[in-house]
Amino acid sequence: MSRSERLLALLQVLRSHRRPVSGQVLAAQTGVSLRTLYRDIASLQAQGADIEGERGVGYQMRPGFLLPPLMFSAEELDALVLGMRWVADRGDAALARGASAVLAKVGAVLPPDLRRDLHESALLVGTGPGRAPPGPALDLLRPAIRERRRLQITYEDAAGGVSRRVVWPFALVYFDQSRVLMCWCEGRNDFRNFRTDRIRQAAPMDGVYPGTRQQLLREWRRRRPDHGQSLLPETDSSG
Repeated sequence: MSRSERLLALLQVLRSHRRPVSGQVLAAQTGVSLRTLYRDIASLQAQGADIEGERGVGYQMRPGFLLPPLMFSAEELDALVLGMRWVADRGDAALARGASAVLAKVGAVLPPDLRRDLHESALLVGTGPGRAPPGPALDLLRPAIRERRRLQITYEDAAGGVSRRVVWPFALVYFDQSRVLMCWCEGRNDFRNFRTDRIRQAAPMDGVYPGTRQQLLREWRRRRPDHGQSLLPETDSSG
């Protein structure tokens, strides 16, 4: 285990304890000697971690400390790189810019060894057939979800039928071959899913819909115990 990984593990253990915990317990949970533990705590305090306590009394990290981005394990760094590269390759233009900016910001504050691992990562996103069409409204749909905006959409189903709906968007699902907008449909008084590449027009309406995104998602799951199948991209849910 590298020093960075060891310090990360110690931070995670400290964050899991609500009350002061002895050095012996921390050393056992992180798999280091007591001497190394004391040295690591001093290093974290020097880097700004608000850890209170002393030898023989116990240690506790005050709430509100943000984990600095330099504290990544190898697996976490791989996950970050692969995820951001996938978004940069498969997301809409705004998400792609955001993903590239995240990697640049993280790389700017990493220590040299981890910065090298970030830039030289061998985890790549492959290209192939069946990539999802971008759809005309993704950069409008995501803010509408965040802000709980009612939307008026014009939707064309698989048979070519066109309908206008007023919906409450609460989630956006990314499949390899499509993007699916999850909504409460006012006209159908029920949940409906819409492929974003079949949304011909979308416009936000005044005001926000009642409740929260999380409440709508929980209710959808309650009504759809088979929800693993009900979001298949072949289903346009135009009924």
